[in-house]
Amino acid sequence: MITNKLLIIVVLLCSFLILKGCSSSNNITQLAGHPENAAKLLKTNQPFRNMYYGNIPFPANCEQDCYQPHPLVDCKVPAEQCRYTGPQQIPELKSSFNVHWLGHASFNITTPDGQHVLLDPVTGQFDWPVSWAAHLTGIKQRRSTPQFSAEQLRRADAVLYSHLHYDHFSIRDIKRIGNNAHYFLPFGMASYMPDGGYNATEMAWYSSAKLGALTIHALPARHFNSRTLGDENQALWAGWLLQHGESKLFFAGDTGYSQHFNDIKQRFGEIDICLLPIASYHGPNYRSVHMTPEDALLVAGELGCKVMIPWGYGNASWQMGDHSSHSPLLRVLNMQQQLNSQVPLLILNEGDKVAL
Repeated sequence: MITNKLLIIVVLLCSFLILKGCSSSNNITQLAGHPENAAKLLKTNQPFRNMYYGNIPFPANCEQDCYQPHPLVDCKVPAEQCRYTGPQQIPELKSSFNVHWLGHASFNITTPDGQHVLLDPVTGQFDWPVSWAAHLTGIKQRRSTPQFSAEQLRRADAVLYSHLHYDHFSIRDIKRIGNNAHYFLPFGMASYMPDGGYNATEMAWYSSAKLGALTIHALPARHFNSRTLGDENQALWAGWLLQHGESKLFFAGDTGYSQHFNDIKQRFGEIDICLLPIASYHGPNYRSVHMTPEDALLVAGELGCKVMIPWGYGNASWQMGDHSSHSPLLRVLNMQQQLNSQVPLLILNEGDKVAL
C-alpha cells in the first residue's frame, strides 16, 4: 500500500537526519542579497520563503488534446522511451555558450572563454538512503542515467546547484567532482556538502560572483528546499544567470510561475538562452512550485528569451508528477502551437550538444 511505502521512507529519513552536518575543512564564503536578513534566518534556524507566495492566477491552461502524439517524437510505447527526431532550429545568437544536456536538470555549459560549468549534476539515482528506500518500496526510478564522462567531472571549473532535492543535488557526485572546482550554492546549502576542503560560495538572491570573465547571478525561484525531515526551507533555493559580456544564459532550477520572472527581466533585460523546466506539475499543489509546459512558454516570452531549451522530461528523468517520461515534451509541442509562441523552441535529446 502507498501508506506503508511512505511510512517506510519516513522512518528511514528520520533515521538519517545526521546526513546534514558541519563541513569543518571547507572554505565557505557568503554573499548577501535578498532576503536582506538571510544570515540571521540561517543563524536562528528560521525558514526562508518565496518572494511571491500564496495562490496566483495562471495565464494559460491546457484543457484538452494536451498529449497528442507528435510526428517528430518517436516513441517505443506511447509517450515513453522517446526521441525527438525533428530538425534542431538553432538561432544565430553568437552568444558563444555551448550547451550539453545530460538529462533531467543536469547540464554542462562551456562559456565563451572556455570555462566548464556544471548545473545540478546528478549522474546516477538518488543519493543513499533514498535510492535504497525507493528500490525497497517500488517507487519508479530513472530508466537511464546521464552519460557524464570522468573528464567532464574532473575539468569542471564551477558547479552550481539550485536546491537540495535528491534529483538536483548529489553528495556522491560532489565527491566525484572533487575540490578543484568552485561550488556556487544558494544561501545555507554549504552545510550539506561533504567534508573535503571544498571551496564554496553561498549566495542570496540577486547577489553576484565572478569567475574569471564570467559573472554568476543567483536569482529567485518559486520553490522550496529540504534534504531530510525537519529541515524544510532551512536553506535557500535559486535559479542562476551566467553572464559573459553581453551574453546571458538563464537556468531557472525548479520553480513555479510567478512575478519573479518579470522582476528578472526588469533587472537583466532580454536573455539569450533560457533553460526552463516543463515537468513535475501533476498532483495536488505541484503546479505552485513546478511550471507546466504552457507556463514555461509564457515565461520565455516574459523574459525575452531568444531561445528556450526545455528540460525535466526524458529517459533520465524520474517522472515525478508526470504521466510518462515524454508527456511534458508532447505537451510543450502542442501548447507551442496553441499559444502561438514566438520564442524559438530548441528540443534536445539527452546527450545532445549545441553551440549557441
